[in-house]
Amino acid sequence: MTGSRDTERFGRWAERVAEIFLALKGYRTVARRFRSPSGEIDLIARRGRLVVYVEVKGRRSEQVDVRDRQRRRIRRAAEHFLKLRPELTSCDQRFDVVLIRPGAFPTHLEDAWRD
Repeated sequence: MTGSRDTERFGRWAERVAEIFLALKGYRTVARRFRSPSGEIDLIARRGRLVVYVEVKGRRSEQVDVRDRQRRRIRRAAEHFLKLRPELTSCDQRFDVVLIRPGAFPTHLEDAWRD
């Protein structure tokens, strides 16, 4: 993958794979590519009384790095999401990462970070 179009296509594919993977684990997608003025969240899913904000990493290697700046943006976007969906504020909240690599089973890092 060399061009930005290929990178974008790979990212969208990784998000679809992550969504299917999470659905098989009992999560229901609440939002895809949620955008707010402060940032974007790849997937927002729910399982029972748990709302999970998911950063999807499509990689060729096992390296997963969600930097502090990106974590803050995702946190602010999650806060914005909850303002739009106040019925979910009483649910437990968690930040997860799903690593998608071609030819490998997805890796789900639950509670990948806390703020």
